[in-house]
Amino acid sequence: MAAYVFYILGTYLVLYLSRTREYYADRFAAEITGNPNALSRALIKIAYGILEEGERTEKPSKLIQGTRALGIYDAKAATTTGTAYRIASEPEKIGRVFLWDMFNPWGWWMELNSTHPLTGKRVRALSTYAEQLGLDTEFDMARVVREGKQLSKKKLYGSFVVDMVLYAAEAVGFFLGLVIGISLFMLAPYAWYLIISLPLFGFGIALAIKTLVMFPNFKNAPDLDVLTLMSDPYASPLRGRPAKLNGQIIGRANPGNKFGANLQMKDATGMIFLHYASRFGPLGNILFGWLQANDLLEKEVEVVGWFRRGIAPWLDLMKLHTDSGSRVTSHHRFWSFFVIGWGNCLGFYRHS
Repeated sequence: MAAYVFYILGTYLVLYLSRTREYYADRFAAEITGNPNALSRALIKIAYGILEEGERTEKPSKLIQGTRALGIYDAKAATTTGTAYRIASEPEKIGRVFLWDMFNPWGWWMELNSTHPLTGKRVRALSTYAEQLGLDTEFDMARVVREGKQLSKKKLYGSFVVDMVLYAAEAVGFFLGLVIGISLFMLAPYAWYLIISLPLFGFGIALAIKTLVMFPNFKNAPDLDVLTLMSDPYASPLRGRPAKLNGQIIGRANPGNKFGANLQMKDATGMIFLHYASRFGPLGNILFGWLQANDLLEKEVEVVGWFRRGIAPWLDLMKLHTDSGSRVTSHHRFWSFFVIGWGNCLGFYRHS
């Protein structure tokens, strides 16, 4: 157990040193070139190049994975930043995308488990160094910081705490049900069945709450675009934001995988991944990827789903309509409701 604890501590220490190394590498490059702004642009253009290359080749992920292997940049962060910069006619427009990197607690949490700092923080460090050299900065990070300080800390951190609790909602519900069941059993020894039924009820109720938060009502999803979604500093990987997007399917999320069910879509402002879920589970995903996904490539589509933001953005797909009339329905909530129903049925059965 002690060895495992030290292993975890060592892992996070290595990740911290890796991120620190990236800051020193950025500063060293800025000192050698004498132009921190050029490196700021380069960090953005690396991602921009990957995205543009991805539109010209059948298998863009190999280029992205190659960049990860070189240790230049984290591929997921590159996708996010490149999406924003590619459509930005003015550098300051990228600022709101960096707000999530710099001020959302989820950004800090994901960076903690990453080998590279988030883009916004690297550009901020380079902008500070440019100011020290008396140079104009490429990106007005001071304005970004001022805007970030005006964000609602209660909303940012309160939502983060709630999200962390919701991630463990099933375990919390099961444990609370078990505690209540044992307590009632001690008061009434004949009610032994409560030790079994209440944990199942607790599990089902907690999973229902989590599912409703993750997948809210999508029927009135507003028409949005990728940049608008990415510019939300309060975005979360758990709380889904209903959205309707219009664009073109440009490939699979994992090119070369003939059975991959997830897709890539671009609109006028950027690129996003679409996560598909079959009601038949992994087997249904494989069949969709094998039999249907190719037919959707290069099609103009309207998609409805739940937007989430981690280091990279994605949309949990609910409905997809092509311009030729084809329809695809995804079922992210199906198995949650299936488990909720069976858990409550078993709990009721044990209770009765």
